[in-house]
Amino acid sequence: MKTTLIIGGNSGIGEKLARQLQQSGHQVLTASREPSAFAHQSYDATSGDTLELPDQLDGLVYCPGSINLKPFHRLSREEMIAEFELNAVGAATTLQQALPALKRADTASVVLFSSVAAQTGLPFHASIAMAKGAVEGLTRALAAELAPGIRVNAIAPSLTNTPLAEKLVDTEPKHQASADRHPLKRIGKPEEIASLAAWLLSDASRFVTGQIIHADGGLGSVRTF
Repeated sequence: MKTTLIIGGNSGIGEKLARQLQQSGHQVLTASREPSAFAHQSYDATSGDTLELPDQLDGLVYCPGSINLKPFHRLSREEMIAEFELNAVGAATTLQQALPALKRADTASVVLFSSVAAQTGLPFHASIAMAKGAVEGLTRALAAELAPGIRVNAIAPSLTNTPLAEKLVDTEPKHQASADRHPLKRIGKPEEIASLAAWLLSDASRFVTGQIIHADGGLGSVRTF
């Protein structure tokens, strides 16, 4: 039985992933500021909290993220630093804590989360693009440093129907406008992104590391006419 720790497994993509992994036979552990329906511990990745870890981890997923959409001239230094700490520094310090347990597995997999905005220029996304760009750099650097025992990949979704994105799609006109920006004419479902994360954690992806996998409805690479 594989043991997987999900940081932020209490809602959205993390919660869907926890359910999928549990159904496939994983022992699922979650850590977040809010409780979850799984084996849980309170954890704030930005506050220097210490994780309680099992002796061995087969997988680690870092889900915390943010959506702070503002014109660039209105972004404060404090907002930019907070977003960087949550997305990039939080992922790095969590991984540092989990590294000994991951190294005890025969092979282990780490999944981080970026954003379509890191490689696609989108207005009002400067802060999140900076933070998630750092996550992508961290992904590649650690994939090189931790090979061959630990694989490290990231998923870069576009807008997904989760509580984090609720304010962006809470009316039908806003939901439709967001959907129409994507070549596939819809926004993502959390279970779809969770399924991709589950694959990256599985033995089926054992030849995949250092990748940023785009699950963005074609927004980052496709133009339709």
